Amino acid sequence: MKKHTIIIFLFLMLLVNFVSAQSKADKFYELIKNDGTVLTGQFISEDIHEIQIKTKELGDIAVPKHELKSIKEIKQNEVVDRTEAEKEESFSTRYFFTTNALPIKKGDGYIKWNILGPDFQFGVGKNVGIGIMTSWIGIPIIGSFKYSFNLDSNLNFAIGALVASGSWVNPSFGFAVPFGAFTIGNRKANINFSAGYGTVFGTENNGGRALLSVGGMVKVSKKISLIFDSFISPSDGDNFSFLIPGIRWQSEPNKAFQFGFTRLTYNGETLPVPIPSIQWYRKL
Repeated sequence: MKKHTIIIFLFLMLLVNFVSAQSKADKFYELIKNDGTVLTGQFISEDIHEIQIKTKELGDIAVPKHELKSIKEIKQNEVVDRTEAEKEESFSTRYFFTTNALPIKKGDGYIKWNILGPDFQFGVGKNVGIGIMTSWIGIPIIGSFKYSFNLDSNLNFAIGALVASGSWVNPSFGFAVPFGAFTIGNRKANINFSAGYGTVFGTENNGGRALLSVGGMVKVSKKISLIFDSFISPSDGDNFSFLIPGIRWQSEPNKAFQFGFTRLTYNGETLPVPIPSIQWYRKL
């Protein structure tokens, strides 16, 4: 009798586990890893060491539980293809004026309208972006180039340059800014450090100076991101810096609006800038 009881008990335990697994097979989960990576998909299996789900972009994957920050059940229509989701973050390569080391995806492009004029950016190859920006009267015309290197899942480095011409007013005048950028993070939360050297030519006072920048962004909701940008010239003579905190509202995947207030410091003196930085992004 005792043996029969044990067998029945074990059978019931197996049956409970089987029913539980079958019920979970119809469920979908969001896994957030310790590094911030988000994975969504249909449940496959789970044990004390790992959980397996079927994702759209990677197929079946097993994630060790010690790498997970949280596990949450979601609806089937909330399962996201991370590749497609990242494409929606089309404007994450820019802050207000400076760029970071994240690449514009090949075939993507956007225009940024602002008070000063338009700015066009295009992804023309794998990790290669080019652009052109100008004022409303076409002075100056600035071309840009950037090549990005992926160092790790959340580390990117880029080299690039800005080259400008005085256009129709003074075509012999211009400036060039070769730069490097190092970005920590992803398309929803990152911080960037840039350094370059600006050189002016075509004038009697040709010369150059070092230029630095720190920028960053963090997406705090589905539509709202906090943005910070800066532009610093640490010269021994006349030095200046622009600091621009702001907010970006991305109402749809193909458009966004952002504004911020600039703090200008020149030779240690803070100067008021009453006009806010207002910009509109549109995906091409």
